[in-house]
Amino acid sequence: MIGDGFASVSLTTAAFAVALVLVVANLSAIVASAVGVADLWPPGERGWYFYAHWGLSQVVNVALFALAIGDWGSLGLPIPVVAAGGILFVGGMAAALAAGYDLGVSETSGLEGDLRTGGWYRYSRNPQYVAYVVATVGFAVVANSVLVAAVCLPLLGWWLALPLAEEPWLREQYGRAYERYAEQTPRFVGRKTFRELAGSRSSV
Repeated sequence: MIGDGFASVSLTTAAFAVALVLVVANLSAIVASAVGVADLWPPGERGWYFYAHWGLSQVVNVALFALAIGDWGSLGLPIPVVAAGGILFVGGMAAALAAGYDLGVSETSGLEGDLRTGGWYRYSRNPQYVAYVVATVGFAVVANSVLVAAVCLPLLGWWLALPLAEEPWLREQYGRAYERYAEQTPRFVGRKTFRELAGSRSSV
């Protein structure tokens, strides 16, 4: 029994260390790109960083789920709050997938493609990242875990920093078309987001 408990603690600790190190490493690369120190994100083509970024992202996902299982309940949140977190997670992921479908697989992966300004991109220049912020908060709550919350904090920074790294590249790729789009549409959410949503509902 003692050996089983030790193995469980060791696996949880390993999952936490892997997830935190990889999230911070990827976030550092994104921030370095955003401030102009590096030219890593978006990759634009299938090079070493493209595969490194997406490979490490999948490892982070696996480590987070393992961590949620191993450390579930350590936050001590009441069941209704945990249930609300589940709703946020599922809703956020569904919205992210729908926005990704609008954008296209290549563009979502950080590769060259067409400028998309319709669908979900009418409301925000980065609807996927807005949705991932919601999903990340939801996952931290539904996991009900101190360690998951600790990893999700820099992961939120990841979603918020990605547009800052992408925008210079987007301006270079699409020129004045992107400038006009950026002038008319908020980076995340803004008054236009809610006006467009209200207009969509009234036209149904």
